[in-house]
Amino acid sequence: MALLLQHPSLFHTTSFLSTYKTPLITLSQTPKSITSRKPRNWAVKCTTVAAPEIGSGSNEDVLVVEEKGRVNVVDYDWTEEWYPLYLAKNIPEDAPLGLTVFDKQVVLYRDGKGELQCYEDRCPHRLAKLSEGQLVDGRLECLYHGWQFEGDGKCVKIPQLPADAKIPRSACTKTYEVKDSQGVVWIWMSHKTPPNPTKIPWFENFARPGFRDFSTTHELPYDHSILLENLMDPAHVPISHDRTDWSAKREDAQPLRFKVTERTDRGFAGWWGREADNSTPNFLKFEAPCNLQNNREIIDKDGVTNYFSGLFLCRPTGQGKSMLIVRFGSTKRSPLANLFPEWYFHQNAGKVFEQDMGFLSSQNEILMREKKPTKELYINLRSSDTWVAEYRKWMDKAGHGMPYHFGHSTISMPEVAAVVEHAPAGLVASIAASSPAKGGIGTKHAPNLANRYFRHVVHCKECRSVVKAFEAWKNGLSVVAALAVTFAILVSGRQWKAALLLATAVSVAGAYACSTVVAMNTTNFIRSHRRL
Repeated sequence: MALLLQHPSLFHTTSFLSTYKTPLITLSQTPKSITSRKPRNWAVKCTTVAAPEIGSGSNEDVLVVEEKGRVNVVDYDWTEEWYPLYLAKNIPEDAPLGLTVFDKQVVLYRDGKGELQCYEDRCPHRLAKLSEGQLVDGRLECLYHGWQFEGDGKCVKIPQLPADAKIPRSACTKTYEVKDSQGVVWIWMSHKTPPNPTKIPWFENFARPGFRDFSTTHELPYDHSILLENLMDPAHVPISHDRTDWSAKREDAQPLRFKVTERTDRGFAGWWGREADNSTPNFLKFEAPCNLQNNREIIDKDGVTNYFSGLFLCRPTGQGKSMLIVRFGSTKRSPLANLFPEWYFHQNAGKVFEQDMGFLSSQNEILMREKKPTKELYINLRSSDTWVAEYRKWMDKAGHGMPYHFGHSTISMPEVAAVVEHAPAGLVASIAASSPAKGGIGTKHAPNLANRYFRHVVHCKECRSVVKAFEAWKNGLSVVAALAVTFAILVSGRQWKAALLLATAVSVAGAYACSTVVAMNTTNFIRSHRRL
């Protein structure tokens, strides 16, 4: 299956138009002081100045133009939004699920009636995480002292209370409103403003008859704004994902064309394509707080319109962390796609994100360290970076209403340092935490966002079951191989020896194949030119 089923560049045809003014890189010469021992010396220094109007034949016509005037600030409150919390199909039925939105920790679970409940992830008794608890008769129980909660967060059982004592009214948890829409669970973060159902995003293509999609979830070790910026950057795909499959080839890197058709207080939209094709067939739309879609319509020879969509729902999960729900689908599916199991596409998507992970994490580090808006750090090209500039300019408008933001011209750093996650449990946790992402003792026992198992498999029912099933088959076939070779040594008949040795070979080959499938789902991709 093509890379279009795993990555933002749903189609590798591109185009772009922009009307801004970004920093222009120029050279200036600054003489150093002259001493009796040293001759005059000139230092060439790179500085940023306001870009002049673009003229024909100038070097500036390759840069995105910077707008004049003050930033247009809009009313925005990050809590008065619906955030994509989780894929409904992957919510566990037998355990609570701990999740975060920015720095707010919540716990999501299904009660005894199968209805979704969401609370602040802390017990009112002694602040223990409720997500570390368990479900008992459809109630959420804190494993510290056994307090149980249900419905609207009311505590209904405290084992330590005398039989005739009443449960204190203050023994309740703060609740959050959640809704299941088109297979995604959304959470309303405000406790001051009632939930606004009209703000729940609706994606028309996913409601079309015959539309089918592949949906995956990935936890990633960099800020959600860097994730979104990467997802709306088709120019990097041929280079970063060269030969991930047939749709990405580095020799296809080329200028792109963009045309912005909509700018609102809640985002922007437009068309893009390859400059060589002189067309812009792909439609991209970003909508607050963190939803991005990339669509295309193709009319077949019978005049039937087929719809293709790449949907990216990005949730900020704290400083330097994010969670992404990826949904690629269409009304017409390639017959070739039916030959591959869904887990194959999931592990290939993991490979795509691992190819980007190193430089996106370093980008996050530099933004946090430099504490400067992106116009002072980026060189945005008209032929590749227009969506990136549009997004950072939107952050200028709305960033004041977020816990922190990195805008094009503005920036606000986090007021509170990143929360240190609680220590993982288990005998080998300390060893696992220090093990490399690719292998090592206990790597599946300590959360590590550099590890594919914890970035994706723990969030995906299908991949968890695949890993479990193939590990069981691997172990079973290994036992069969050991028994077969033992009997081959003991028996005397040539025919029996040959049959048992053949069974050994088949079992070993099967165990190796199972081990390969497990590795494909749990082991990180590492570029061949990198030293390990």
